[in-house]
Amino acid sequence: MTTLIESNEHKSLREAVAAFAKTHPHTLNAEDNKRLWQEAAKLGYIGVNLPEAHGGGGAGITELALVLEELGAAGNPLLMMIVSPAICGTVIARFGTEEQKRDWLPSLADGTRLMAFGITEPDAGSNSHRITTTARRDAATGDWILTGRKVFVSGVDIADATLIVGRTEDARTGKLKPCLFIVPRDAEGFERRPIDMELNAVERQFELTLDDVRLPADALVGDEDAGLLQLFAGLNPERVMTAAFGIGMGRYALSHALDYARERTVWKTPIGAHQAIAHPLAQAHIELELARLMMQKAAHLYDAGDDIGAGEAANMAKYAAGEACVKAVDQAVHTLGGNGLTREYGLGRLITASRVARIAPVSREMILNYVSHQTLGLPKSY
Repeated sequence: MTTLIESNEHKSLREAVAAFAKTHPHTLNAEDNKRLWQEAAKLGYIGVNLPEAHGGGGAGITELALVLEELGAAGNPLLMMIVSPAICGTVIARFGTEEQKRDWLPSLADGTRLMAFGITEPDAGSNSHRITTTARRDAATGDWILTGRKVFVSGVDIADATLIVGRTEDARTGKLKPCLFIVPRDAEGFERRPIDMELNAVERQFELTLDDVRLPADALVGDEDAGLLQLFAGLNPERVMTAAFGIGMGRYALSHALDYARERTVWKTPIGAHQAIAHPLAQAHIELELARLMMQKAAHLYDAGDDIGAGEAANMAKYAAGEACVKAVDQAVHTLGGNGLTREYGLGRLITASRVARIAPVSREMILNYVSHQTLGLPKSY
């Protein structure tokens, strides 16, 4: 029943985050965004999922997703929450060395440091098995040397380090296997170039070049032979958090449409009284609520340690939230008509932003591939 009915603690957390978020008007200013992050961190929201022993709240992805959803519903979704505490913090908490945990988790939790995540490559797309960024050991020093490229990496300019997915050669088979490395922002040979996006967001996207980046042996996170397990331990929370991001955005758009539909009067009648306006808005609300249920299920499964069950549910949640978000934004813009495309109402920019929940971090088509193959048992098409 915990996935169907929120506990009193979760209701209180939701109310507290919503009240906090309302004190911060929507902004696309980087300094305002940084201030919001730091204030949220001081209240324990950013690190709510990280271990108490290392300065976090000791809760889980369930609570972190709730925080992001409410921030998004107030118009200030903190995209880096998907990356820094959810992916990087989770991976380090679960698989990092004691030294890595002591070094990174307290500062990720209190907002003093950020970590980005680099997996996507120009020629690999969603296929993590085709990653070409390689890591080799220097036999003389034991250092790692990384070479490769990454694209669509969020927030590298504001992050203190980037968790890079590379591949090392298996000495037994000669095959490449995925591994995770912490790359400091000032590492020699680690360069970034902003990607010119038609996306109105605070967080910028970057292409990264790793040109023989030399890292100490302890830059490797966890076990060299468990890279795939560690990778997906971070990607399941990423999908849950992307669902929260989409649901929050959809709720934000819908709330503006509802206010407008109640107040906008044509021929002495509020336009919200007309079923042509009311029914699509009701449908958008229903689909956002359904997506939230799947998101909560996925988060609970992950927090309970069921990585396989969480993988299936997280993909479904991300799919459902992406579709519901796009539909809610589209209907909100249509409800406002021409006003929906003005800067005054702030909905037009969401037409592009809402597509992020469909495209990243994995496309809806790849999720359909996953469900048809893994869940329904149909033959693989790729």
